[in-house]
Amino acid sequence: MQLIEAQIEEIIDRALAEDLGWGDITTEALISSDQQGIASIVAKEQGILAGIDVAKTVFRRVDPELKMAVLLEDGAKVDSGSIITKVEGKVASILKAERVALNFLQRFSGIASETNRYVEAVKGLPVQITDTRKTTPGLRLLEKYAVRVGGGENHRMNLGDGILIKDNHLAALRSLGLNLKEVIARARQNASQRLKVEVEVSTVREATEAAEAGADIVMLDNMSLKNMRRATSIIHGRALIEASGGVTLDKVRAIAETGVDFISVGALTHSARALDISLKLE
Repeated sequence: MQLIEAQIEEIIDRALAEDLGWGDITTEALISSDQQGIASIVAKEQGILAGIDVAKTVFRRVDPELKMAVLLEDGAKVDSGSIITKVEGKVASILKAERVALNFLQRFSGIASETNRYVEAVKGLPVQITDTRKTTPGLRLLEKYAVRVGGGENHRMNLGDGILIKDNHLAALRSLGLNLKEVIARARQNASQRLKVEVEVSTVREATEAAEAGADIVMLDNMSLKNMRRATSIIHGRALIEASGGVTLDKVRAIAETGVDFISVGALTHSARALDISLKLE
């Protein structure tokens, strides 16, 4: 789960420029530049921690002389009152970095926590919870990292990361007279052979057709549980099966019990609530 340092620093620098573009006039008006202090970053509810290295980097980008004592690492379970890290140094620097550091830490911990809830909901079943590309623009690398911290897996990182033939691709090519088998053949002919071909379907008939046409993965999109079970019983062993669309925490175990191999959940990133985390000066 190593993060790519240069990309992370670029994201952090943009966030700091957004928040400190005109300076911190309140801190500069009230706090002397040489006042020293210690602050604790504290969880205010239960969850899974993610983004501690990003938060550390924020403080050090603001002031390299700030000292960090990390007490909990990414993946740790936190409760209300858990002290995550302590920051020591110039009070003005701590206050200038506070909001950006907390924004990242709260956002990524929220994603990790939500992912973990889904993972725990299907525990004991042979299925993987995966994310989607429904991420915050510019933050995909970090949000998908947070999914992994929470125990989930990453689907495609970007459009160059795999072939996924969706309904609009099929509509465009069927208008030219191509059937599904010909569409899959065209994808294999024009893309790297190392890439798996996944096809999105919405009916049992389409799922069967996709498996017979040689798809490596068949995505069952917004299917009922009954139709998922039917499709899975027909194509199991011929292709991997993904369930997608409208997946919620209260339905995810029932979906997993249909026998699918993957369940992709857009809500892991597009709807995760930030974990409540605060910074307090001692």
